[in-house]
Amino acid sequence: MIKYFEFEKEIEKIDTLINEVEFKEPNDKKKIDQLNLEKEKILNKIYSNLKPWQKVQVSRHNDRPHTIDYINEIFTEIIYLHGDKKYSDDSAIVGGFAKINNQSILFVGTEKGNTMDTRIKHNFGMAKPEGYRKAQRLLMLAEKFNLPVVSFVDTAGAFPGKDAEERGQSESIASSILIFLNAKTPTISIIIGEGGSGGAIGIAATDRVLMLEHATYSVISPEGCASILWRNPTFSQEAANTLKLTSADCKNYKIIDEIIKELPGGAHRNLKSQAEIVKNEIIDQIISLQKIPIFELIKFRKEKYLNITSDI
Repeated sequence: MIKYFEFEKEIEKIDTLINEVEFKEPNDKKKIDQLNLEKEKILNKIYSNLKPWQKVQVSRHNDRPHTIDYINEIFTEIIYLHGDKKYSDDSAIVGGFAKINNQSILFVGTEKGNTMDTRIKHNFGMAKPEGYRKAQRLLMLAEKFNLPVVSFVDTAGAFPGKDAEERGQSESIASSILIFLNAKTPTISIIIGEGGSGGAIGIAATDRVLMLEHATYSVISPEGCASILWRNPTFSQEAANTLKLTSADCKNYKIIDEIIKELPGGAHRNLKSQAEIVKNEIIDQIISLQKIPIFELIKFRKEKYLNITSDI
């Protein structure tokens, strides 16, 4: 059963009504269609005017599609690769080879998990140094075989634990950013849920950065920001407004290149249709990037990131 937010009370009421009609009058297609049409209008109205904190809530929805969901829907002939060949395999970052529209690619992404067991397995999408070193290894494989790279970003941030710091967390993220900036192959990243801090940037310093309409991308979580600025996490809503973390804000400040529209009510309401939209965007971006000579691509990529701070 879908989880409703506080701002979705109207949607919850009409869903309840639709369920009642479908149970009591299953043959009354006209009435059911009218109710569904009314529901779509309400969804469009609500989701076209979401506040920053509401977008944070949507980006964290329990049913929001994660990296593996998109991988399974978008790609074919998927082969997962494991380990950083130095320490271990970090399940918070997944990656491997696949095909999209008969084009071979390499994918990498942060995975949060969908159930309690998978969330623990994937450490809630918070990668450790070995995760970022795995991403680096995969990127070098992509260079070797001249494959475009598609990365999916959905993390609250890199894992902040003592063991991760001891193994060089900050260095691994910095090295990952550097390797992405210098990659001799086209690269695309998509912020599909939360894009949190350096944990997100570590696999998002790409030629094209795309962002789902109701995803968020920020240097820190609203709760973390509230704890620092107001010394009180209850100011999270104010922090969300201050951080400029929505897709519209990020596009305005040229932090991302394109916004991918979400279906009415958010990506969590229809994975297959949303994945098709993402798939078509990936195909278009790959075709566009492959027309640019690689050394020009690297030059444009570096200039892009050097110019971000001067534009803000």
